[in-house]
Amino acid sequence: MHFKPQINRDMKAFDTSLLSNYIHTVQERTQALYETTKDEESSKPLSVDVETCLEELFSALEELSIAEEELRQQNEMLVAAQSEIEMERQRYQELFEFAPDAYLVTDLYGVIREANRAAVRLFNVTHRYLIRKPLVSFIPEEQRQAFRSVLNQLPAIQRVQEWELMARGRNTEPFTAAITVETVLDRQGEPTVLRWLIRDITSRKRSEAQLQAIQVQNLELIETDRLKDQFMATISHELRTPMNAILGFSRLLGDRIAPLGDDRANQMVSYVIRNSQHLLTLIEELLDFAKLKSRKLELRPTGFDLIQIARETTQDLRCLAEQKGLALELDYLQDVIPIVNDPARIRQILVNLISNAVKFTDSGRVTVGMWEAPEGRILIAVQDTGIGIDPANQEDIFKEFWQVNQSRTRQVGGTGLGLAIVHALVELMQGTISIQSEVNQGTAIRVELPRRIASF
Repeated sequence: MHFKPQINRDMKAFDTSLLSNYIHTVQERTQALYETTKDEESSKPLSVDVETCLEELFSALEELSIAEEELRQQNEMLVAAQSEIEMERQRYQELFEFAPDAYLVTDLYGVIREANRAAVRLFNVTHRYLIRKPLVSFIPEEQRQAFRSVLNQLPAIQRVQEWELMARGRNTEPFTAAITVETVLDRQGEPTVLRWLIRDITSRKRSEAQLQAIQVQNLELIETDRLKDQFMATISHELRTPMNAILGFSRLLGDRIAPLGDDRANQMVSYVIRNSQHLLTLIEELLDFAKLKSRKLELRPTGFDLIQIARETTQDLRCLAEQKGLALELDYLQDVIPIVNDPARIRQILVNLISNAVKFTDSGRVTVGMWEAPEGRILIAVQDTGIGIDPANQEDIFKEFWQVNQSRTRQVGGTGLGLAIVHALVELMQGTISIQSEVNQGTAIRVELPRRIASF
């Protein structure tokens, strides 16, 4: 394969045994000749040239023996290198064959020379028929011109990364392929073959499309929610002005009619005032909630006595409890709990919690508790003996416009924003809110707030 080390399988280590035997034989013959010459030296004078030649020959054989030893060592190193290259070739062969993505080697014209198992599966063609097949045959006809255009430029541009186009195997559905192709150069820098990595990204593209659709839907929902909040803020503001006027004129009318002693007229004016006040309260809730949602509501911290605010609030709402025959009690351990917070918003939290408790309690009592908590915090708890809330619905109780019992809510009225406003205000004050409730056993809502909040 063109991307792994090339191995000549016929390459063998040089056989040094023949050379060693040959050198050893020559050494023995030379030694024997030298000894024979020495024996004959006494009886017959030996030529100086012959003796010198023998000495030089002996010396040359010794050098040749050293060279033979060096050659043997080099041959052993060559054998080790050959073994290491073979192991490396096998490793690359396994990486090529068992890679999770399709790998191909083609000539410069895109004709397949080598292919791994993943390529066989991807194109649904046996390895035998995949080799020598043009890669363009797996490209849909409408994209073949673009494919050939890039193929012709590859020897010059040398690499294309994450090239996306449609491909198709034999008797299979088209798929989106991400292709990385690279030109392999020889030692002279001339292009020889092309290496291809082909990955089926159909599932990824489908997931990306679904994610994009979800993101578009989320943006649409965010915009819808923004328009809803804007509409609520606008309509609440526009309604509040005429409702204040209606309420003011109704009270003025009541003051004029009261001295006349017309009971029916007084009753009708009282009915108008009461319903106007109720409608104004609902409008105020909508306006506050819109401000909280858009994070435009600002707290105005100041120092005050929490117990005093609780006394005043329970006194103002006592008539609501008495109309239903309920006891409204205040529970605290100390007469004064000084805190730094927004007194108007603390009162709003208490009004919403107490009103909600009274609304869903038919008999018994509503208890408002105030205590100091560790680490510079205070605890407010409103407990009732009302209808309670099923555990399955307790996570939804603080959602806007969510009401636990629609039929009951129609009887008692309300927008379903009271507890949602409380929850948002508590979060704005960096506090926590929790609920404990059982069906027909009552409900307890606990609010924990820092004794001192920072100015915004």
